[in-house]
Amino acid sequence: MYNFSMRWWTGVALGVMLLSTQQANQPRLTKAEADRFQTKLTKIVALGDKPRPKGRAPQNTQVTDAELNSYLRYHAQDQIPVGVVDPMIFTHGDSIVSGRAVVDLDAVRKQKQRGWLDPLGYLTGRLPITARGRLTTKDGVGRFHLESAAISGVSVPKSVIQELLSYYSRTPENPAGINMDDPFELPAQIREIRVAPGAAIIVQ
Repeated sequence: MYNFSMRWWTGVALGVMLLSTQQANQPRLTKAEADRFQTKLTKIVALGDKPRPKGRAPQNTQVTDAELNSYLRYHAQDQIPVGVVDPMIFTHGDSIVSGRAVVDLDAVRKQKQRGWLDPLGYLTGRLPITARGRLTTKDGVGRFHLESAAISGVSVPKSVIQELLSYYSRTPENPAGINMDDPFELPAQIREIRVAPGAAIIVQ
């Protein structure tokens, strides 16, 4: 389940670690919605673990923004990197996704010397990160294209978001972290993710 969750978040580009946007109709987060997502996730993983019979019809599972964000709030805290607070993800339809989080910028800023032209040299403390982009998936492979990003409402270049993503997605197996331009394999035999307003359809 951990692998699916991480791939979902990174599939929406910056996933739970960085994405942030202003959302007029924020879903109400509840334990019941979190449990509902957990049940769906368990079924998705179980189906992905089974051999795929030839000719099997696609299996669709709808996941709502309320379910996913409730899951992040109530069940996924141990999967969210230290320094990232209150991540949320939103689906807008037509492959557009967005999200939000408050991120500790000091940890990233201090990892190297900063020149006077480096935006991260001037950002301190925990600040809200905002971003929006397009998620496309086909034949079990996903890609994300960043369209806009901001820190505390001020637009920032893609390079800033990439550095934050690289820092907070580092693992012993992948010390360089995630490159947002790289295609990524969808887990659990997922063939595509269809982005609808307020929900995503997982196709296996």
